[in-house]
Order: sequence, then C-alpha cells, then structure tokens
Amino acid sequence: MDRTKTYWTGDQLQIVRQAYAKQIAAAAGVTLPNITQAFAAVPREHYLGQGPWPVLRGRNYTWTPDADPVYLYTNDIIGILPRKQINNGQPSLHARLMAAANPRPGDHIVHIGIGSGYYTAILAELTGPSGRVTAIELDNELAKKAKINLRSYKNVRVYAGDGTTFSVSNSNVIYVNAGANDLPPSWLDGLADGGRLILPLTTENNFQLSAHLPHSQGAVFCVERRNDIYPTRWVTNVSIIPCAGARDEVAEQALVKAFTKGNGTSVGGLVRRGDLPEEHCWLRTHNWCLVLDKYWTDAQTSDSRLG
Repeated sequence: MDRTKTYWTGDQLQIVRQAYAKQIAAAAGVTLPNITQAFAAVPREHYLGQGPWPVLRGRNYTWTPDADPVYLYTNDIIGILPRKQINNGQPSLHARLMAAANPRPGDHIVHIGIGSGYYTAILAELTGPSGRVTAIELDNELAKKAKINLRSYKNVRVYAGDGTTFSVSNSNVIYVNAGANDLPPSWLDGLADGGRLILPLTTENNFQLSAHLPHSQGAVFCVERRNDIYPTRWVTNVSIIPCAGARDEVAEQALVKAFTKGNGTSVGGLVRRGDLPEEHCWLRTHNWCLVLDKYWTDAQTSDSRLG
C-alpha cells in the first residue's frame, strides 16, 4: 500500500457503503430493507485482501489504480484467487438471490461455496445473533482466509470441505454459490419444512460463455420445501464457477437439453422422481425433475422420494 496516498476511511466509507447498498438493491430490483441494511453493514474490503484489487472486466482482470477501498463499492466482480478464476461475485446478483431466499432472524443458513466470506458475513447480518450460519468452502486456502475474516461473527462456523456431502439438517436456507448440473439429495433432505434452497444449475459451457448469450446456459432456482412438496421458481440467469461434486455426465446432457427449451422461467416445482412425461418437464433427469408450471398441480401428488 502506498502510504503517501490518502484513502477513504471511517465515516467516509460508511457513507459510501450506505450509498453502495442502495445502488445494489436498486440494480437487483430488491425492496427488502433488511437486504440493503446488511450490505451497508459489511465492509467489503475486509474480505478481499490488500489492494490494489483485480476487477473482472469481460474475460480479463483490470487492477484498481491503487488500494483505496472506495473502488470496491461498485457492482463489480472482484478476483479473490484470479489464478483459479475464483471471484467475489457480483453484488446485485447476491442481493437478488438473498431476497429470493428471504433469510429471517433466527434462521439456520448453510452457505456452500463461501469464498473469502464476504457474502457469508451479509447472511450472518440477516439471520442475526439469534441465528447461525454454517459456512462451507472446498478450497482450503480460501477456507482458512474466510475463517480469519469471519472471526468476529459469533454466529458463523466455517468448515473446509465438500458442500455436496457435508452433513446438514434442519436448515432454513441453503445458499449454494457454485453451478451444479445434478442435485445432491442431501440438499433437499437438509431443508427444514418451509426451508429454501438457492440452486444454480449450469452446463459445462456456462462459465466460459458470455452472460449476454441467450440464457447463458445457467439459471438459479429457489426451491422451497413444504413437507415433501417442492414448489420451485426461477430467480435469474447466471454465469458462475462449477460446483465440484454436483456434476454428472448424464445430468449434463439433460440440462443442455433443458436450456434448448428456454431459461427455466416456466418451472413450477421439483419432483424427486425421474419418470414423469418428458413434455411435462423443463428438466428431466434419472431421479428428479423440474416440472413446468402448467403441469405442476398434477405433479404435486407424485411420490416425492428419490428413486
């Protein structure tokens, strides 16, 4: 850091964060005041290491001019491990996903793919001291950083491990931050009644393709558990790093086929079986389906268990 420069600090940055939070909420179309407040409460620079920082522009990184934290309060993607193409994701995307998940005070949130912990901290603000966040990161280097970054949050526990096999139960929110093409049964089993799963589904090409291409071969769904019925709705298109452990070659072909039908906005629910008629489904795999809204009423009576 260049000590001869004057950087924005203290009260100045607090004002910047408040303005940033309002801009992010507006860009995401989010009107929930708790989301705006949580974004305003968490200093992004605390989670991204020492600047200057690499900002993702298209397919390449451009470094900020210097280490002034004010550069981080934009709707930009910041590299946290650029050599692995691992980034701190776009703030407006996360605001939109958090609004869909609708975390409430006292909730148990499971955050899978936490990176260096910035969005974990925002989730911790949303669930509050009466709730808790189970934070899981596959990359050991990032998990260590996140544990240090989040040490002031007494309601967060960070684990290095595979979020597709990690044992979770009675979760009010499972917030997945990597692209799957298959659905680990543990994610649905781990939801409490009324719980919400934020599920990004992406093809193998998704992370390499421009998000401006039609559908970009990636979409995020919010799956809710109501006893053993799973109403599901499309949230947004997405381009995101693949989720190791939640990818399968057969499921990949099914998902590629699904995206030829559109981006998933017509989905009404999820059924934990794979023998529904093809024409009733946006996505049909060997043991679960995303059912089109117009067929969802009939599908709700189907056996909800994985075959």
